[in-house]
Amino acid sequence: MTPSDMVLTPRGLRFGGLVYPCTIGKGGIYQDKREGDGATPVGVHRVVGMLYRPDRIPAPAPWAIPIGPRDLWSDASGQPDYNQQVCAPYDHSHESLRRADPLYDLVIILDWNWPDAVAGRGSAIFMHRWRRPGYPTEGCVALRPDHLARIAARIRIGTRLIVPAR
Repeated sequence: MTPSDMVLTPRGLRFGGLVYPCTIGKGGIYQDKREGDGATPVGVHRVVGMLYRPDRIPAPAPWAIPIGPRDLWSDASGQPDYNQQVCAPYDHSHESLRRADPLYDLVIILDWNWPDAVAGRGSAIFMHRWRRPGYPTEGCVALRPDHLARIAARIRIGTRLIVPAR
């Protein structure tokens, strides 16, 4: 581990000498992640991108990309663009990145099952805003908005998120 790593611990997300409370997937932490299981996958995951809602927040980092009205994320396991950002109209299963709620106002994209996705292994493992303390995600790591913004301003492409087996 290096000082720039983010490490998921039982107390929260350790980064930069601090521990930030966070929530994980409703399926817990799981070694054999599958699409729809709600689990946060064990492993060393690298930051590969950052998205934000420019109509709601300022750019969290110079390299962050704005989320547009047509931006989606494919969770269509049998499709060639599975676990990739796509644009509407899109006829296959997907998740909207431009949500009515604030969960995806800032999204840190991790390299889980990316860029060469294996069908059924799971998609869209992000770091994003939590709904409230203790409320689980569908497999992502979620944080308080100000903590997420603080972390986003200090990471870069390639920063590691380490999720140890419990």
